[in-house]
Amino acid sequence: MFDPSDDEEEARLPVHLWVEAQLRPLNDRGIFYTIPQRGEQNSGVILLKINGLEGACRLLIQQRGFDGKLGWMNALSKEHVDEAEADAYIARSASRDPDLWVIEIEDRNMDNPFEGNLIL
Repeated sequence: MFDPSDDEEEARLPVHLWVEAQLRPLNDRGIFYTIPQRGEQNSGVILLKINGLEGACRLLIQQRGFDGKLGWMNALSKEHVDEAEADAYIARSASRDPDLWVIEIEDRNMDNPFEGNLIL
């Protein structure tokens, strides 16, 4: 059942609290991550690099879908990119948007551990 108050709470949750809540379980699961750039605490956008440790990465950006719920989109037109291409995209994005959050995760399966569907 749709509850508009859920969307309002999600929209108001400061990014730094969302990030903290999402990363805490990664520690418990032994998933290594870094946060090379911390953006604006309350409203920054999140860019997620999932490193498969064999040269390929997934690069996802958090967006709202047509239904208003947070989800993830491929930042580039491909699902997998080589690490150099991912790093170049991150550097360009970070130079244009100081509010951007960049989170890097190491996972051989390149699974997104965060909540939210893939938005096509």
